[in-house]
Amino acid sequence: MKSIIIAIFCFFLFSTIAHAEENVDDDIEKINLFKQMEFITSVPWYYLAAINRYEKNIRKQEEDRLIHIEVPPEKWFGFAPNNEDSLSLSLELFNGLGRDGDGNNKAELDSDLDVLYSISNYLQRYGHTEEDMKAALWNYYHRELSVLSIVNYATMIKKYHTLTFDQTAFPIPKGYNYSYKNTWGDARGFGGRRIHEGTDIFASYGTPVRATTFGVVELKGWNRFGGWRIGIRDMYNRYHYYAHLNGFADGIKVGDIVEAGQVIGSVGSSGYGPPGTAGKFPPHLHYGMYKDDGKNEWSFDPFPYLKKWERAQ
Repeated sequence: MKSIIIAIFCFFLFSTIAHAEENVDDDIEKINLFKQMEFITSVPWYYLAAINRYEKNIRKQEEDRLIHIEVPPEKWFGFAPNNEDSLSLSLELFNGLGRDGDGNNKAELDSDLDVLYSISNYLQRYGHTEEDMKAALWNYYHRELSVLSIVNYATMIKKYHTLTFDQTAFPIPKGYNYSYKNTWGDARGFGGRRIHEGTDIFASYGTPVRATTFGVVELKGWNRFGGWRIGIRDMYNRYHYYAHLNGFADGIKVGDIVEAGQVIGSVGSSGYGPPGTAGKFPPHLHYGMYKDDGKNEWSFDPFPYLKKWERAQ
């Protein structure tokens, strides 16, 4: 029965590849592929899509690849004494993740079919609920941020039924007065010497602050440096940090999906002290961007992005 299902899957995959070469919408082709795998393993397709997106974010790969997941050899081969042994049955005996997905009795790391089926088979062992997926992802990545990112990606993909979230917006709406310059890397003294990890956009109290991208609210609340602040992670492993707010949009909470251009709060002068501290500097939005590569997260200069988004609005 398994071989028949895999044969059907192979037929659909090769059709997918052929259509992709004819420049049919890439998102649709990939979604169809993930749904075909869901049919075989019962693993929700949007989790497979989310893992694929996450793996693409943390690696440098060819853009035209269908599957971006790279399984480490030690996970793929397990305890097999010979890492060149690609027989699917052998890897299963040695607790390797590698499985045959294309019906040739081999589990090959460079086969999109084998990799996708192997990951799906691994997830299937844990179950099919969100909690099951979290447990499987934790045991695979052993990193809380990786698990959180993939789960959030899955939530977005499931809601919008797409893999591309390229819409952007300047954080201050058109028609409001504001000013800013490149202040990333400048020295800051409050709380000890440190560098400024963002760009300050000066505007009047209460000026609306918008999400610059689609994403999921990962953090909300008070910080003695940033005051009232909110953090949103987008589909491309970038974390967007909005600080010194006067307040938040009604009802917004951690775990919510926000869209590019959606109002998430307003400009203020909060921070540099205990909760409620304000007025120690002129009102402005501190906007920061951070990148995660699967191991570390670091700040980078948001100024070029802000200028690009400003020109587009």
